Amino acid sequence: MRTVGLIVEYNPFHNGHHYHLQQSLKITESDAVVAVMSGHFLQRGEPALLNKWTRAEMALRGGCDVVIELPVAYSTQAAEWFGYGAVALLEATGVVDALCFGSEAGDIGPLRRVARLLGHEPAAFGKLMADSLGTGASYPAAYSEAVRKFMETAGDDEAAAFPFEQPNNTLGLHYLLALERLGSAIEPFTVRREKAGYSQTNITDTQIASATAIRKLTLEAASPDGAAPFVPGSTLELLLRDHAAGRGRGSWEQYAKPLLHKLVSESADQLERYHEISEGLEHRLKKSLLTLDALAFEPLLDKLKTKRYTRTKLQRALLAILLGHSKELLSPARLREGIRYIRVLGYTPRGRELLKRMRTSAKLPILNSAAKFDDPYLELDVRATSVYALGWPDAGPRDLFRDFYEKPVTL
Repeated sequence: MRTVGLIVEYNPFHNGHHYHLQQSLKITESDAVVAVMSGHFLQRGEPALLNKWTRAEMALRGGCDVVIELPVAYSTQAAEWFGYGAVALLEATGVVDALCFGSEAGDIGPLRRVARLLGHEPAAFGKLMADSLGTGASYPAAYSEAVRKFMETAGDDEAAAFPFEQPNNTLGLHYLLALERLGSAIEPFTVRREKAGYSQTNITDTQIASATAIRKLTLEAASPDGAAPFVPGSTLELLLRDHAAGRGRGSWEQYAKPLLHKLVSESADQLERYHEISEGLEHRLKKSLLTLDALAFEPLLDKLKTKRYTRTKLQRALLAILLGHSKELLSPARLREGIRYIRVLGYTPRGRELLKRMRTSAKLPILNSAAKFDDPYLELDVRATSVYALGWPDAGPRDLFRDFYEKPVTL
């Protein structure tokens, strides 16, 4: 059974995701899909619209066969560590033959050439990166500029002109870098992203919209019905189900008060210990509280944003504070050690067969719940579920520790 791996957030699963999944099966000539999916908090430093078990069910009903969780230690990181964690999990399953990701360019050639040259972090690239950051550019902009200059020096004009600054191209490059660094035999492919950009908020097609635009629709309307043209019927059904239960509208505003509590109750020195807090951001955070217009998330973000601090960078930093993620636990050295478990969120009948193979082929223990396994990153996942549950007005004690009770979703 040839198997393709996908790295996803499905926030929520929409028609564009379904297209990518079907194309991935086709171009890799695969029979089954293993998806590595972020849990309750996502790569841009945001809470998920829906809980991870609902989104796992969306994935299974949309065509995935096994859904495994990307731990929050990696799911809330910038592209380098997000990609490394996700690819390492696919490699650890022992059953994934191919990886297929979406990209704006739809061309894997320049990405692979850059990944081969940068896979072992040459000193010349580090110097270019330091010079780019020294101009005051944001990290994504500095990285793209350093890649461009490095490839010019290498004499690869096509790669130098490649739009690495586009978000899916950036993620794709880091997936390929992870494959190189892990020495993985997984074969990479890419599918061009069609009709809607990664963070495009306006809708320009009758069937395809970005997840960003769909979330905007569901958060601003009284009901998620407006998303109907842009999502499969199964996704709409689950959106309506969770909405009726009062749990289908996850956003940062639900966590503004707990975040503000930590910001006012901890000193600047205490804030500086959190992951992503650097360059005096802890002092900027404390000063911003003095001029807030409202006790809400967006006014706080508006006070903090600069050319250097992008919205995404700030969201990740604030999320690290909310979740209590320390610099020590999420240091590059610790992240490089990798994940020590494979957490299964759901599977289909075909997925059950894959899991049977994984019991003998996987390089890590396979978990169906957080019970009876001790690991600091798994503890972060349990904590993230508890914080996520506190954002819902009707959450009960069991919701706080759902990781210990919830079985994988099955179809």
